[in-house]
Amino acid sequence: MLDCGLDMTSTLNFLPLPLVQSPRLSNLPGWSLKDGNAFLDKTELIDLSTVDVILISNYHCMMALPYITEHTGFTGTVYATEPTVQIGRLLMEELVNFIERVPKAQSASLWKNKDIQRLLPSPLKDAVEVSTWRRCYTMQEVNSALSKIQLVGYSQKIELFGAVQVTPLSSGYALGSSNWIIQSHYEKVSYVSGSSLLTTHPQPMDQASLKNSDVLILTGLTQIPTANPDGMVGEFCSNLALTVRNGGNVLVPCYPSGVIYDLLECLYQYIDSAGLSSIPFYFISPVANSSLEFSQIFAEWLCHNKQTKVYLPEPPFPHAELIQTNKLRHYPSIHGDFSNDFRQPCVVFTGHPSLRFGDVVHFMELWGKSSLNTVIFTEPDFSYLEALAPYQPLAMKCIYCPIDTRLNFIQVSKLLKEVQPLHVVCPEQYTQPPPAQSHRMDLMIDCQPPAMSYRRAEVLALPFKRRYEKIEIMPELADSLVPMEIKPGISLATVSAVLHTKDNKHVLQPPPRPAQPTGGKKRKRASDDIPDCKVLKPLLSGSIPVEQFVQTLEKHGFSDIKVEDTAKGHIVLLQEAETLIQIEEDSTHIICDNDEMLRVRLRDLVLKFLQKF
Repeated sequence: MLDCGLDMTSTLNFLPLPLVQSPRLSNLPGWSLKDGNAFLDKTELIDLSTVDVILISNYHCMMALPYITEHTGFTGTVYATEPTVQIGRLLMEELVNFIERVPKAQSASLWKNKDIQRLLPSPLKDAVEVSTWRRCYTMQEVNSALSKIQLVGYSQKIELFGAVQVTPLSSGYALGSSNWIIQSHYEKVSYVSGSSLLTTHPQPMDQASLKNSDVLILTGLTQIPTANPDGMVGEFCSNLALTVRNGGNVLVPCYPSGVIYDLLECLYQYIDSAGLSSIPFYFISPVANSSLEFSQIFAEWLCHNKQTKVYLPEPPFPHAELIQTNKLRHYPSIHGDFSNDFRQPCVVFTGHPSLRFGDVVHFMELWGKSSLNTVIFTEPDFSYLEALAPYQPLAMKCIYCPIDTRLNFIQVSKLLKEVQPLHVVCPEQYTQPPPAQSHRMDLMIDCQPPAMSYRRAEVLALPFKRRYEKIEIMPELADSLVPMEIKPGISLATVSAVLHTKDNKHVLQPPPRPAQPTGGKKRKRASDDIPDCKVLKPLLSGSIPVEQFVQTLEKHGFSDIKVEDTAKGHIVLLQEAETLIQIEEDSTHIICDNDEMLRVRLRDLVLKFLQKF
């Protein structure tokens, strides 16, 4: 199984969870069902207990792991790099914390019944597979799920049951993010997901190792192909400065790791020149402290110039200095210390980007009524208009600067030209322009042969087969082989051996020697069941040229010869002798009526044309 991401866009169908009682939200009328029966039907697409291995490409792609490891009978192994696991843990911990600290007075599940769902207002009535939507997992389930992960390093080769080998490669997108190679001795599949060619904080993408792939599975491209990340960062900084100079506050809904490191770095370089050095930056998340610390300790997963700083010794990220100089402060939540230190105007980084839970809900309620304030959306995962819907009417300014450093279509075609896979497999959406910009033929994957596309719940046969297996030969058996040259540069040797197969590894071992006859009767040993090797007849090779063969027959006194062509070769009829010789590519039959001497004569004539080996 490649990745187990959690689609959180479903949260946009729900009201925000405020930390502090919100009269506006609590006075909204509930939706009540007029009539309808209550039953739930459950559809499961795949039996996850049959999955042996899950490969994780980055921390955003593992958010569904607790649902799989704790509730489906999955007993396999999960592979991921250390930063992926540690930062994945932070994202899950933050999510659980946000949900659990706002307990629900009641829970409802009857609306998931298909008959009732049809009556719901849009977009809920059109939502796909609502019966599979789950309540959030617990911290206990998160810890249990993460304990099942095996840590791997870049370029480490991991054997899976002797059948294939998997290797993670740096994908350049986030700390520890990986592309995976799945290969046997003769076939290679690359899984490219969430990769970046831009110079940000992670190690650069390893492209060379993706070469010679039979199939390249491509997913996780940028969600906003028309936005340039550098331009967006510039816009982010200038809008932030403009708001703060006018006495307003800036709210940045974000995840606790990833783009926030780059934003803080850009602001660090920008603050003094823009005259913002007195403005406080607050990072509020239950995992803010761990996130800022982790980014400083995963040195070997960082880009080269950040790695070198570690040996100076200097912190690789400048946010360490922002914290020392008190310009950046971090808090687990808005309660406690934060409320004492809080002063405005300020910039707040907090979650969740969906605007449905977390401290961001409080700031939206607090600052939404003033046009001096600005909310800047940098995460591309959610439609910002849908995220804002429950807060309307809003006076605060909304700026959309989505920063997605993953591959765009121009970078993809460059990458594919460079690594030249035989086949590309990708989601259907990538093989046609976006619905809103149907004329933009440049916003799709263009490769030769055309990419094979798949859609949800579709079974796809990949266009290659395992044709060969690698077999090892024991040294003593190799010693006994006598190669014979059959034409210049090509030698053959016959091999008689016992094939030993275990864990998908195949070894040719020398055959057992024929047992020496001994006097007296002895009990048979188990090894006696292995067949003894017989003395082999020579092997024959070559082909029989029919015209020359007929001339030879005539020389040897055969007359009245007819030749018929067949689908597989020829039939030579000796009408007087009532005999036929069937000549095919891989066999020759002599059919004559009980005349053994004639058969042997003809056989010897056939053998003259063939090589013995």
